[in-house]
Amino acid sequence: MAMLRARAPSRSRDAPALPEEHRLRWNETYRSTQYRDLPWFSPRASAWIAEAARWGHWRRGARILDVGCGAGSNALFLARRGFRVSGIDIAEGAIEAARRRARTARLAVDFRVSDALRLPYARGEFGGAVDIGCFHTLPIPLRRAYAKELARVLRPGARFALSWFARENTGRPGPPHRPSLAEAATALEPEFLFLEVRYRAVHRGPAPRGGAAVDLAILERRFGAQPPVM
Repeated sequence: MAMLRARAPSRSRDAPALPEEHRLRWNETYRSTQYRDLPWFSPRASAWIAEAARWGHWRRGARILDVGCGAGSNALFLARRGFRVSGIDIAEGAIEAARRRARTARLAVDFRVSDALRLPYARGEFGGAVDIGCFHTLPIPLRRAYAKELARVLRPGARFALSWFARENTGRPGPPHRPSLAEAATALEPEFLFLEVRYRAVHRGPAPRGGAAVDLAILERRFGAQPPVM
């Protein structure tokens, strides 16, 4: 029987990578704390991912990439619903936990240790993607490169579900560099088209005050280059 070969990534050789201190910090986080005790961990999938799947943003059986998958709750949820799922995270401890959980659940999910700026996949391999909390942790100068690399592995028209701590959300814990919607659009819109943005109320301080933070954005991989600004 002939063996199947994985297609080689088609990214540029000079594609940027995340700083080494970024990788070391995330690996230390998972070494020093059990994944179940991390503040962002939930044994259940994000409600936003469940809704996106229910709304039909991805074709049944499509291949979906979970960027910054952590211990794999969202990826496992999607696999249970018939999607072919791959998950990447820069932290080895996160991927080890995700693989253990997949074995326990008897689910076939392709979990890999990987830099989100250097994805180990070929052009156009995926019909969709999710990112719950990875984008907002990236250094600001590298967010544009993230968008370009993610777009490379998605087919034109593929839907991308993204959730992040927006600028308006000043609560803790949270990432230090929280993009506003305008900043996210600047980084992402050359490659993606925002189809829908959902918000939730934000309360700061002892008394509720106005404000809203992005809960979920649904984006579509552009079919061609963004038209020039006139």
